[in-house]
Amino acid sequence: MMLILTAIIILLGLALGSFSNCLIWRLYKQESIIGRSYCPLCQKKLSWYHNIPVLSFLFLKGRCHFCKQKISWQYPLVELAVTGLFLFFWLAALKFQYLDSESLFLLLQRPNFYLYLLKDLVAAWVMIVIFVFDLRYYLVSNLVVWPATLFFIIINLYLGVIWWHILLAMALAALFFGTQYLLTRGRGLGEGDIWLGLLLGALLPNLNSLIIAILSAYVVGSFVGIALIASGHKSWGSKLPLGVFLALGALGALIWGENILQYYWRLF
Repeated sequence: MMLILTAIIILLGLALGSFSNCLIWRLYKQESIIGRSYCPLCQKKLSWYHNIPVLSFLFLKGRCHFCKQKISWQYPLVELAVTGLFLFFWLAALKFQYLDSESLFLLLQRPNFYLYLLKDLVAAWVMIVIFVFDLRYYLVSNLVVWPATLFFIIINLYLGVIWWHILLAMALAALFFGTQYLLTRGRGLGEGDIWLGLLLGALLPNLNSLIIAILSAYVVGSFVGIALIASGHKSWGSKLPLGVFLALGALGALIWGENILQYYWRLF
């Protein structure tokens, strides 16, 4: 039974990873997400067998079936990233143990097991979409952020989180980014990062977890920025997509929790 459920999680990750690529492109082009996929280069509509996650990319040797132009490595990498995170959170929910049918059945009967798992899976998917969208286009799509924020508010309330804890976390995160936005007159970060702060607060109402996500984002972003400047790919004053690092920070907070915060305290 565990193998069957694990296979379902993997297939779900591959399917949503494939959908992520479609969603990212169509949000950027401001197109409807309904309708058949097409090659962004030659505009030819693709058949279902051109859209099998990872496998189609391999079978087509990384090229469009029609125009033979190269397909971006983004497509299989996003599919694998979403699948990998889904598999990780599923195994984490099982405490990384192989469970027999009886033990697994008992675990599945625990209160809120499905809600915690659903929250982690949706968070993984949303953060991957935000990561890729901001990395490619230096934009944060509110059409992803707003529905996700509402979802995490609702699911955290169902999980028993006190409503004002959620609002406090959202307010503090938005205030943190909003203050930077005003002080730098929009040059330090974009308006979308303020909305992203609300999303992080809704996802991580525990203030320690929220601090971990934001602190990790700035630490990783600083190292990456220094590396890019040293390699000549960026200059001082160049912008970096903050949403990329906030997405990574949020995932880090979900995966490692307060262990990261304890490490920072010992480090500094």
